[in-house]
Amino acid sequence: MRTIMPTDGFRESMLAGLTRRPRAVPCKYLYDAEGSALFERITELEEYYPTRTEIGLLTDQGGEIAQVVGAGARVVEFGAGSMRKTRLLLAALEAPAAYVPIDVAREPLLLAARRIAQVHPAMAVAPMVADFNHPLVLPPDADGDGPVLGFFPGSTIGNMMPGDARDFLRRVAKLVGPGGRLLVGVDLTKDPHVLETAYDDSQGVTTAFIRNLLARANRELEADFDIRAFDHRAWWNAREGRVEIHLVASRRQAVSVAGRLFAFRRGDTLHVEDCYKYTVEQFRWLARLGGFVPEHVWIDSAQLFSLHMLRRG
Repeated sequence: MRTIMPTDGFRESMLAGLTRRPRAVPCKYLYDAEGSALFERITELEEYYPTRTEIGLLTDQGGEIAQVVGAGARVVEFGAGSMRKTRLLLAALEAPAAYVPIDVAREPLLLAARRIAQVHPAMAVAPMVADFNHPLVLPPDADGDGPVLGFFPGSTIGNMMPGDARDFLRRVAKLVGPGGRLLVGVDLTKDPHVLETAYDDSQGVTTAFIRNLLARANRELEADFDIRAFDHRAWWNAREGRVEIHLVASRRQAVSVAGRLFAFRRGDTLHVEDCYKYTVEQFRWLARLGGFVPEHVWIDSAQLFSLHMLRRG
């Protein structure tokens, strides 16, 4: 089981994000080892419906998904995380030939990949510690004649601005090649109260997850953020069609990060994540712009979440 390493870029992104106006840092830096563990706790919360709903769809529709994909597939997962959903997909597929999980969090990725390899000893497992927002090529371990299936669960595509999501889809279309497909989870537009509650739970786990960005800066960049002096806020932006997540300074303060000083006034924000929501037709339109032909869509009975099967156009 071979591992491919990237450059992280956290220091440069954090300094650039604190310098620009409005301040913003890419959400991928939330997912260090501590952040990944906190996010797994979020997925178990009552308010956070996407994970259990998507798992239900994969469980119920696994047979139909396998029929569409065919035997001997090479599965490439973008943002693998704990691979809980991957286990359902791989179990449903007929004799998958290879699995390439891609994630920026090295230790959780390698641990989960080893567990997958134990369950599927005949399948090549080639984890890539990499940022899927950049062009990628399949590793030699994933060579073969079977169809390539991209897997992008969790509505992570909603963390991208629509233009960036289109560009991501174009890169994936190039990666999966002729005859390749992408199975992608997409959160649907719904009641704003349901959306906002999903990103601001009553137990405060989401707050700890978002604040972990500052804790990570303290650990890795010699920063001195007073973490409790920043509140976590999530709200529905109807015009943009997204939930916005910010850290908001509760008092005036000066913060040192990697030897540079940054001033915050009370009420100043640091934009850390966007979660775009789509109707089925909106996402199918986006998929076409990204070089895919929409084939199938599966939706739960409560109309909360969708799974789209896309074929390279």
